[in-house]
Amino acid sequence: MPTAPDFSVAGKQVLISGGTGDIATAFAKAFLHYGAEVIACDLAPPKEGTDKRIKYEQLDVRNDDAVSALAGRTPKLDVLIHCAGRVLPFEEFKSEVFMDILDIHLVGNLRLANAFRPHLKATKGCLINIASMYSYFGSPRAPAYGASKTAIVSLTKSLALAFVEDGIRVNAIAPGFIKTQLSRAGREEPEYNDKVVARIPSGEWSDPEELAGAAIFLASSASRLINGVTIPIDGGYTAV
Repeated sequence: MPTAPDFSVAGKQVLISGGTGDIATAFAKAFLHYGAEVIACDLAPPKEGTDKRIKYEQLDVRNDDAVSALAGRTPKLDVLIHCAGRVLPFEEFKSEVFMDILDIHLVGNLRLANAFRPHLKATKGCLINIASMYSYFGSPRAPAYGASKTAIVSLTKSLALAFVEDGIRVNAIAPGFIKTQLSRAGREEPEYNDKVVARIPSGEWSDPEELAGAAIFLASSASRLINGVTIPIDGGYTAV
């Protein structure tokens, strides 16, 4: 008889960059709930009321030495999730801002992947990147964000092919319109919000917690044959 798929992440060591953000926090809570141990790394400190079981590490993903140092003091890792990011609508047309956004989203992703590759090789672990619906559509207000998220899809495929020799899987999640602090301004702008909601088949913005199931699945052995894939979780937005 075939073996039933194993969706367990119990006992896995998980590191999440951008770990104090809304989506990262939802991921951390889900992994804790299912028995994993979580490290949240971010420039911002933990929010008040954050679960004390989450270990916090201050980290700037733009800093090579800081990333290397974190890898050096992390003895074991099964799952690496690059969730760090920012968006600065209209400001991203400035070249210095454009480069900074790419550094966080894209180059920071590569820094973490390279630094923790030995850890993930040792555990036959996985890397989960965060793309976006803007991986597939233009972003007229935030060109750097859109460009970086488009590049994440390609980087995910490239790393999947490069790391497969080490038994590491690399996939990505592409969130749709999610209720986060970063999206608050858009949600509070009636014209923009109405346009967004009109296109989403589900007819509403999603909660960060609704992304967590995909992360758990991609981190489990049930997804063993999934590699180099970006999964849209957007209420059907990219299907329209």
